[in-house]
Amino acid sequence: MILMKDIVRDGHSVLRAQAAKVEFPLTDEDKKLAAEMMTFLENSQNPEIAEKHQLRAGVGLAAPQVGVSKQMSAVLVPGGDDEEPVLKTVLINPTIIAHSVKNAALSEGEGCLSVDRDIPGYVPRHERITIRYQDFDGNILKLKLKDYPAIVCQHEIDHLHGILFYDHINSTNPFELPENTVLLE
Repeated sequence: MILMKDIVRDGHSVLRAQAAKVEFPLTDEDKKLAAEMMTFLENSQNPEIAEKHQLRAGVGLAAPQVGVSKQMSAVLVPGGDDEEPVLKTVLINPTIIAHSVKNAALSEGEGCLSVDRDIPGYVPRHERITIRYQDFDGNILKLKLKDYPAIVCQHEIDHLHGILFYDHINSTNPFELPENTVLLE
């Protein structure tokens, strides 16, 4: 079981490295890692389990965040109370193949399990994206996302390329919104 002590923190070189493509067929080790990353997200969103194990809530976890430099991310965007998740998947070798001209940013900014400090500022990202990725069998799939799920996936895909969320924040004026950007509550 992945715990907070297993999450690599900001400053570790693996978070700034270009992750390697995942080879197919998946190894048992890759399958286990994917399952453990998803279990971490499920546990982190369960108040009782999260409190018991002192887990910070997360909606995404990339392999580099647990010290594995491979292009794989688990994403779990919850629905409302007792609803099915809006998005629950493991993205293997994901690539953004199309995106909107319009951008979006979360009004409260972004956070990251690998970054222990609060970094204020807007993180502009594409409002809509299309991702091409592979599933556990190596099949190539496409996923069209908008708003919050699109932001979550862009954050996770950035991790696979050595980019952290605060790299997108305007260093001179953190709360300046670029033209053509909407704020999401």
